[in-house]
Amino acid sequence: MRIVMACVVGLVSLLARSAVAQDAETSGGADVRESVVKIYSTYRGPDFESPWTKQPPQEFTGSGFVIAGDLILTNAHVVEQASQIFVQPPQIADRLRAELVHIARGIDLALIRIRQSSEREPFHGKHPALALQGELPAIGGTVQAYGYPMGGEQLSITEGNSGGPVVMDGEVIGVTFSGIDQAENIGYVIPAEEVRAFLDDVEDGTYDGRKRVFIDGYQTAENDAVRAWLGLDRSQTGVIYSGKGVTDSGKSLGLPLERWDVIDRIGDVDIDNDGMVTVGDGVRLNFAYLVPTLGADGTVPMTVIRKGESIEVEIPAAESRDLLMAYIGNEYPEYFVLGPMVFSPVTRDHLREFYTAYLAVTGSPIALRGDDERSFDGEELVVARDFLPHPITKGYEITYRPTVKSVNGEKIKSLAHMIEVIKGSDEQFLVFEFFDKGQETLVFDREEMIEATEEILEDNSIRRQGSERFEDAWED
Repeated sequence: MRIVMACVVGLVSLLARSAVAQDAETSGGADVRESVVKIYSTYRGPDFESPWTKQPPQEFTGSGFVIAGDLILTNAHVVEQASQIFVQPPQIADRLRAELVHIARGIDLALIRIRQSSEREPFHGKHPALALQGELPAIGGTVQAYGYPMGGEQLSITEGNSGGPVVMDGEVIGVTFSGIDQAENIGYVIPAEEVRAFLDDVEDGTYDGRKRVFIDGYQTAENDAVRAWLGLDRSQTGVIYSGKGVTDSGKSLGLPLERWDVIDRIGDVDIDNDGMVTVGDGVRLNFAYLVPTLGADGTVPMTVIRKGESIEVEIPAAESRDLLMAYIGNEYPEYFVLGPMVFSPVTRDHLREFYTAYLAVTGSPIALRGDDERSFDGEELVVARDFLPHPITKGYEITYRPTVKSVNGEKIKSLAHMIEVIKGSDEQFLVFEFFDKGQETLVFDREEMIEATEEILEDNSIRRQGSERFEDAWED
């Protein structure tokens, strides 16, 4: 099996020749097998149009392995948004109930543990923790990938399913995750270094993420014409900052970069024309691999070539980007029902779920500002579905997922703000304006709309008027 290692910056080719050992018994395989488990999870995905409920359950399986601290390590996608998780030890039919401890969707890692303490101690007494390798493995090394193949009941040492360990010389060098259907005998691995960083991160009880730099719009410097245009000689290598998100003057917003800067070095390490650096025993990785180490204090030293001159710059580094529309993570969409309308704060997951191209045509800020960083202190607010049936909607229609602009002339900054505006209003009518072309203005009698809410909730079997924070805000 050829293994491709993945780090937080993407997929990189690490092991050019990685043959799977044919005799696992002679390489400690018997011991490793005792620590690899099959995981069963019941996935309940979010329903963005009816956010008070969830999608029908789907059953998934994956692999995991025991690590120190009475924990089991697996892939995030194996256990994300799972209503229940079970662990099946090797060669045993019984399944043990497990619970999620920590999850990091961005690097596809998660920690689970046996739920009942009475079952946890005997389980870990029989299934020892595997050790993580401390350094990047040598190129061409021999590895064993352990896991339960899709649809398989028996542990395999040649077909690693998601979440299983990849072992070299008795130590885990990484965690497998999904292969490529079109590429025979190719797997993907999250390296042990990334796993260690994840485990260190969650020691305080929360997952923050590793430092990253956010440089939009860079390209390789391989093309001879672009190199000549920039006046680069053969010794000058790096990646070209093409200037996405720059002002008219050419200065980058929030970054000490100018358009057509060539990022030549990160720290004291050369970046090649493909954006790669060489570390360890000749291992080539994307240059962003060095960011977590170099950017621990919040900035990363880099050298750029600007109009032929080498200039040292400090690039901001952070765990996440303050996007106007963040990812939902392992949570579910928030909502609030008022009369016949269901409001929901927009996440980037809404973009994936909704028909974004149509939203762009209607002028929806959901689509047009999808990649923006936070442009105001608030959130976009969408009407998540058509009207819930009630006579007060007579003559009205909801176009496709309109975004709220104002209520009674006051620009709405967030769902919490809208609740505040409506609660504080002493006007007879509520006038809802929207950004979207074609969405008519909606006018409701304020008291009539509020009084209709309880009936609408009951008719549609909606147990709660909103997510906890909005329900609390409405009742205060």
